[in-house]
Amino acid sequence: MDFHISGELKRYNHLITETDRAYHEASLRLGLSDSAMIILYTICEDGQERCPLKELCRRSGLSKQTVNSALRKLEGEEILSLEKAGGKNKNVRLTEKGKALADNTALRIMEAENEIFASWPREEVEKYLQLMEQYLISFREKAAKICEEDESYDTFI
Repeated sequence: MDFHISGELKRYNHLITETDRAYHEASLRLGLSDSAMIILYTICEDGQERCPLKELCRRSGLSKQTVNSALRKLEGEEILSLEKAGGKNKNVRLTEKGKALADNTALRIMEAENEIFASWPREEVEKYLQLMEQYLISFREKAAKICEEDESYDTFI
């Protein structure tokens, strides 16, 4: 295998890994697993105490299996409850215990993130977000092409 990875890509990968590690360490220090933190964070993102289950799965980035496993655990700990929302739909709702936990964990993380963005000049925030979005769109396009070209890809899904 003769491939050279650019210095920019090495730096990017390092920053992504370290960012993930920083969030992981914060979750652990606050007494939560990564998936529990992500679920609480996602529920609280819109300033609500509940979130449609489908939306939680979509926005959290977690697999359905991971979401379901974490929800069962959090439900057993009386952090949240599942409630019917018409048809087959369900909402995930924080209990009083869950609201207190979210206040001391996910909302504190959000507050820190907001403070970071607020400390940057507005133009830099916009540029950062624009570049992140542009990278994501480009990566998805290139990954789709790679998967289309590799017929054996379907066997690994």
